[in-house]
Amino acid sequence: MDRSKKLFYINNVKVLLTVLVVLHHTFIAYSFPDSWYYTQKTTLIGALVPMTMFVSINQSFFMGFFFLLAAYFTSPSYDRKGAGRFIADRLLRLGVPLLFYSFVLSPFMSYLVYYFAGGHHITYPQYLSGYDSWIEPGVMWFVAALLIFTLIYVMGRKSIRIVSKKPLPAPGPAAILLFAVLLGVISFLARIFFPVGWVLKPLGFQLGHFPQYIALFIAGLLAYRNQWFDGLSRHTGKFLKWSAWSCLLFFPVFFIIRVKLDMPVAWYSGGLHWQSLLYAVWEQWIGLSILTALLSWAKWSWNFSSPLLDGLSRCAFAVYIFHPLAIVALTLSVRNWSVDPAVKLLLVAPLSVLCSFVLGWVILKIPGVKRMI
Repeated sequence: MDRSKKLFYINNVKVLLTVLVVLHHTFIAYSFPDSWYYTQKTTLIGALVPMTMFVSINQSFFMGFFFLLAAYFTSPSYDRKGAGRFIADRLLRLGVPLLFYSFVLSPFMSYLVYYFAGGHHITYPQYLSGYDSWIEPGVMWFVAALLIFTLIYVMGRKSIRIVSKKPLPAPGPAAILLFAVLLGVISFLARIFFPVGWVLKPLGFQLGHFPQYIALFIAGLLAYRNQWFDGLSRHTGKFLKWSAWSCLLFFPVFFIIRVKLDMPVAWYSGGLHWQSLLYAVWEQWIGLSILTALLSWAKWSWNFSSPLLDGLSRCAFAVYIFHPLAIVALTLSVRNWSVDPAVKLLLVAPLSVLCSFVLGWVILKIPGVKRMI
């Protein structure tokens, strides 16, 4: 099987992850107040619980998966282009969209919320005259972090000579789960000082999640050098699929512990609490289980291409950049609908995915945009 064919499943996974990003932020808009540009929290506990589960499980793996895949393609790009051209390309493809989002897109979305939801009917120039959040990466915190990781990688390649050795074998289920436990402990220690929800301004980094992001970026570099994706077996994927399902069944235990101990839910997010350790280990265990199982399934069952999949993959980054605009526009358009926000979610979620991909496709038709995204 040629090299290009092996990459089909990775492109397809990228599309799926992009869909999850759109759904993730749509769910947040209707379940977590003050966590998005415009929010309307549901009052239905029967809806809030599964919505929280969806957001929590997504968070356990999907952004780490993006870092893994980004790192996987970093080494060959550097090898092909050389340091100077590689850095110039990364600054163009990551830096320009980051600046655009912070200085153009984010202020515009904030204005829409201010105008329609806040009822402040002023012009856009008037709003900008009092706007003071220019360094606001929003969802582009990922791009900012990826740019930093990439520049560190370049410095490492320039200063450390890489000697080719015998490739390391692809890790099996036991090694992956041991790695997950160790990563959970490290995440717990990091969250003593940086609880989940604590944000490093102005970059927008939630440092409580960064142990996973850093670890999976490094894993992506190793995966390419040692051809771990090629060596990923069906057995590993199937084993970790059942591992993920077992962890999912454990999720209600967190609700039981909270109710029985009458503890603040914040104890799961960080601090020197055994509950934080339990949640951090569970999060990494289920996250790496889902990630590996999904990668294995895609490799063996989704390793094909089509014009539709190619098109969706090509516009995935544009969707990532512009999907907040689609979500904000849709949530604002149904803000006065007199039903519970959970009902609105049923309509807005699929529309957000559809509109985000249509918007991404349209954006790529603008002359010169394809060179950057």
